[in-house]
Order: sequence, then C-alpha cells, then structure tokens
Amino acid sequence: MRPYLKLLGWLTFSLLARPQFAQQKTIDERFFAEKVYPILEKAECRMCHNDNGVSSATRLKFPPSEAKTEAIEIFGLKLSALVDRQNVTQSLLLNKPTMRIPHTGGERIPKDSADEETLKAWVAHLAKLSDTQINAAAVRIASRQHRPANSGALRRLTLSQYNNTVRDLLGDYTRPADQFPPEDFLNGFTNQMEGQSVPPLLAEAYTIAAEKLASNAFRRGDDRMLIPCKPASPNDRDCSDQFIRQFGLKAFRSPLTDKEVAGYAELFSATAGKQRDFLAGAKVVVEAMLQSPSFLFHLEDGPGGQSRQYGVASRLSYFLWDTMPGPELLHAAQAGQLGTPDEIKKVARRMMDDPRAKRALEVFLAQWMRFDRVMTAVRGRVTPDFSASMLPLMTEETKHLFNHLVWDDGNFMEMFNADYTFLPSRLASIYGFDPPAEEFGMLKYPAGSTRAGVLGHAGLLTLTASQTDTSPTARGLFVREHFLCQNVPPPPPGVDTNLPVAGDKPLTNKERLQMHLSNRSCASCHTLIDPIGLGFEKYDNIGRYREKQVIKIQLQRDSVTNKPRQPKEFQLDLDTAAHIQGIPNSDFSTLKELGNVLAHDPTCERCVVKQIFRYAAGRHETEADQPHLDALFDVFSKSGFRFRELVLALVTSPPFLGDSSPASSKL
Repeated sequence: MRPYLKLLGWLTFSLLARPQFAQQKTIDERFFAEKVYPILEKAECRMCHNDNGVSSATRLKFPPSEAKTEAIEIFGLKLSALVDRQNVTQSLLLNKPTMRIPHTGGERIPKDSADEETLKAWVAHLAKLSDTQINAAAVRIASRQHRPANSGALRRLTLSQYNNTVRDLLGDYTRPADQFPPEDFLNGFTNQMEGQSVPPLLAEAYTIAAEKLASNAFRRGDDRMLIPCKPASPNDRDCSDQFIRQFGLKAFRSPLTDKEVAGYAELFSATAGKQRDFLAGAKVVVEAMLQSPSFLFHLEDGPGGQSRQYGVASRLSYFLWDTMPGPELLHAAQAGQLGTPDEIKKVARRMMDDPRAKRALEVFLAQWMRFDRVMTAVRGRVTPDFSASMLPLMTEETKHLFNHLVWDDGNFMEMFNADYTFLPSRLASIYGFDPPAEEFGMLKYPAGSTRAGVLGHAGLLTLTASQTDTSPTARGLFVREHFLCQNVPPPPPGVDTNLPVAGDKPLTNKERLQMHLSNRSCASCHTLIDPIGLGFEKYDNIGRYREKQVIKIQLQRDSVTNKPRQPKEFQLDLDTAAHIQGIPNSDFSTLKELGNVLAHDPTCERCVVKQIFRYAAGRHETEADQPHLDALFDVFSKSGFRFRELVLALVTSPPFLGDSSPASSKL
C-alpha cells in the first residue's frame, strides 16, 4: 500500500472509532453482546458460520442459538482472530460482511450504515487488546457460567415404535399408529424431542387406540397369555397385583412403584367387582396403562442405579430394535448387568446380531434418505417410462447398498462412491443395463458409467426432482443438508423463486439458474447449492441418463388457419462442470467424481456421525456434545469407517446414556 493511502486509512478508521461514537456505552464484552451480536444475528451470519453451516471450515464459528450471555461474550473476544492489529482497516471481521473484500455470503451488513459503525467500534476495541488480556477476560467471563438446568423435554414413541411396541406387548399386528396424525421432520428425523408435542388430535388418537387395543387383547379370553396366574375369583387381589406388576414392567419398561400398583389395583377392583369378570378388570388396566405418559414417553431414568439400568435397556432397545425391551434386556437391567460400558457394549453386540437391528437401522436410513418423498413422487406425461410401482424398488436398491456396507463391515463411505449397486430387473431399463441374473444381486457398473453410490440411485435422483424436470437447486441442497450436515438459509421473505420459462429461445437449466446468481438476495445461497446440483444434470427426474436436455416449445397458432402448431423440440448440450463451495479441489462433472469427493471429505465423514447421533439421541447436537462427537469420529475413522463400530461406540457414549448415568461417568 502507498504511504499516503495507508495513512488515509488509519485517519479514517481513527475518526470512526473516536469516543464520541461509543458514548452510548463503554466498549467491553457487554457492548458486544448487547449491540454487536444482534447485528450479526440480524445479518444471519450464524446460518452459515456454525458447525453445520456451509462455512463451517472457516475460523468464524458462532455459538448455538440457545447460547447464554457468557458464551456470546466469550465469542465476541474470540473474534480477535479476525482482526488485523497492524492494519485495522484490513480486518476480515470488518471487510467480509460488508463485502469490501469477496465474501461467499455476499453483503450482510450494508456499507456506511449505522450497523457497520457499531461493528467498527468493536473491531477497534479488539485491536487494542493483547492475547493475554483477551484470555484473562474469557476466564473471568467463564467463571460466571453455571451448568444449565435440564430442559425437561421428553421424547415420545414414534409411530413405528408405537406399532412395534403394541405388537410385542400385546401380540397386536393392526398397526394403529398408521392412522395417527403424520409426524414432522425436524433435524432430518421424526423422533426429535423438540417436535414431539401431543396436540389434541394425537391425544384423541391415543385414547381411541388404547380402547381398541385393550378390547382386542381379551376378545377371545386370555389367548395372548397376558395373565401370569389363574385367578381364584373375579377380584383375586394376589393374581391381579401379579398381573399389574408384570404387565406394567413391560409396558412402562421399568418396575412400578407400590403407589402405582395400588392405583391400578383400585381401578382393577372397581371394574372386575362390578362386572364380576377378572378379564374386565385386566382390560381396563391395559387401557389405562396405554394412555399413561410412562408408556407413551421415554421416561427412562428414575432414582437409584437399578432404575438407571432400565433406562439404558430402553434406550438400547428403541435405538437398535425400534421397539420395547424384551425379557432378556429387562432381566439384564434387573440383574445390574448394564452398569459399565463393557457390559453395555457386550449386550449391544448381541442385539446387533438379531434381525430386528437390521430393520431398525433401515428406519434410520429411510428418514436420512427421505424415502417418504420417494414413495409419494408423481411424474407427468413427459416421463412415459415412469410407474408408481417403481418407487418401492428404488428404496429397496438403497437399502441393499446400506445393508451390505453395514452388516458386511464394509467401508461405509462407499455409500457415496461405490462402483456397484443392487439392481432389480424393473429398474435395469431405467439405468440402461441388461436385467441382472438375480433380483437385487450385486451388479458392478460397466466401464464408462458415471454413476456412483447412492448419488446414482434412481431413488435419490427422483426425490430431488420435480414432476416434469430435474432440479439442480434441490439436488445441491440435499447434498449440503444430508451429506455435509450444513444448513442453508431459506429464501428471504417475498422473493420470487420461480425461474423464467423458455420463450422462443430455449434455455438449459444452467442458463435459467443464472437468474439466482444475478439476483443479489438469491446469490449468496444459490452459489452454495446450484453449482453442486448442476453436476447431476445428465440424469433426468427418474434417474435416466441423458446426453442432452430436451425442451419442447409450444409455438403460436397458425396465423392463417388459427390451428395450434406442433411443439418444436430442441436438444441442448449440457454443461455439468460443478464444484462444492468450501471444499478444496472439489471440481467434478460426473456423479462418480462427486462420490469420490464426498467419500474422502472429512466434513462428509463427520456428517455421517452427526446423522446417526441425532437419530439415536433424538435431538440436535450441542456445543457440549462436541468432544463426544470427536471421540465417535475417531472410532469411526480408525475402524476404516465401519458403521457397526460407530454404533457400538455411540451406545456407550455419555450423551446417549445420559450425563449422570453410572455408565457414562466411567467412560
């Protein structure tokens, strides 16, 4: 920089940082929390700069949204890493969000605005502090923090867990939860405690289901062997108490207290005595228990070590089997055999050898890969080869690849770059292959194929497309959110997301998507997702390979006869040059190349850990979970990315077991 320009920069910055600007409040960490941080939040900087954001690899990483004041103040001090003490005007903290230097997120804070003035004051303050002063301030602030209280949030049984539980508890295969209100996806899954309230419609559904289930249980006497004794009379107290304790242990996944037994015994006695029928008393007890929070929710931990072990049994069972603990698990809890990581891992290994584990992990896969959207896909007349009967076959193909990698202990990252698939003959024509010798037998992609892993599966290519065309934006977004665990902000309110339709001159999707890049309010996000999705463009909306994009334009009516003209067809060359913003050396033009990028990228590898963690824990990870996620990733990586080893490490981790459980304290 020329001397006079450098001097001018210093003079300008000095004027902006003079005391009269900061008269509103002393410049300290409270100033950051009260004045600066709200500006950064309003600019939505945290949406990209967090552990799951598209800019997670940068030095700027925001605290979680629920962070307390102390964490925000410490974060403000850490921003000194983005301040140039020797040339303050060149600080990244100032010039990136104002777009004075290139910034992927675009201009988030307007130049020469009041918000920029506030930010400049904080930058000037940090420039005056030494590293020793910053560290001392951080220690002082940290001493004010205290461990947050439990939020009290509860997880309830998911629809599949409800169906499986009443099946195993009552021998009932009617799947009543299929008629319940649909579940919402949150953090990519339907079992997240934040989204598991009980609205009136669901409460009513629970009541109706409990009545039907209890009635069905004793419709033909006790043919399901729910009564563990032979009653001497309709109101046999010894037998009824035995039934209440044994059935309650299975329904609530932990022993009933004496007070609970007494309450259900009173209900039993009133009904059995009035109707002079032991089974009538049993029926009303079952109906009541099926509506209890102890049945509907995962109330896993109570006082005492033994009760904690019942909680471990329940967590293991619902994660690894998607259903209630069986007799063996309940016995292990009763015998105190789930108190150490080694004991838990031994039981978990045995559980994973059970066929129920395969079905349970397929539930995780189905939600991670959004099979629900595949199964409801609809295609228009421009897709003549499509049939709804193909949709289940698409999901089965992905299941076969997943199960092969999990249960044959393969490198799980081949999920993204496998040069083989498990193809049914019905999909062979879609792929342009000869029918396989065996349905869903392993088929190696032929030489020259650009498909790879799940990226080339018809299921993923279908769910990320529209009825009539591909969707580079949807495909890029899916990669960001599901395979990189990065949150992309939604479109600003009022923005028109529709792309221009072809007029007399046909446009490829890449040309139409240039509108996103020319629109300032769209460009900051679409530069993060569209360049990924454009690499998928040689695969149509059901996964067929295509060399050209075919566009038909309806011409105006004949000026003489006024009759409609035949549509004119254009075949346009496809440019699939693509890249992933934020990942070095990530240029690709085929799905095979993209698969290799993802399979060897640490962000993608860690995303696999996060996805199974979120599903198992029923919540999004927090800052406190990070050391445990790092430990899980270390196990996953050193095992050669064996998914079963990741699962076994997860079920013995403190976040899965509960921070204060006996087992977790010994990890």
